[in-house]
Amino acid sequence: MAEGFKVEVLESRDNKLIGRKELIVKISHWPQGTPPRSVVREYIAKMLGVDPDVVYVRKIRTEYGMCESYARIHVYDTVERALQIEPEHIVRKNRGEEGGGSRT
Repeated sequence: MAEGFKVEVLESRDNKLIGRKELIVKISHWPQGTPPRSVVREYIAKMLGVDPDVVYVRKIRTEYGMCESYARIHVYDTVERALQIEPEHIVRKNRGEEGGGSRT
């Protein structure tokens, strides 16, 4: 348990063609709200022993009134590969350059 939440990897797939690991994780965050993308990114990087710059949180989904969220995360072999593949809006969100209001 770190930062008031717990992460459980539900699915992990190595995509060798693209050079990334694709994760589906469950985040339990009772009694708090959904953790910020940046915090989840740092936590996953630390958990996997990789640089946070290769971790991209694609989506976090929380059901209304629940303290569980599900996230889709891509972990790349290199920073360069990540920047070639990830859409610009996802890169901006993960760097904290885009404000709130977006639900993806």
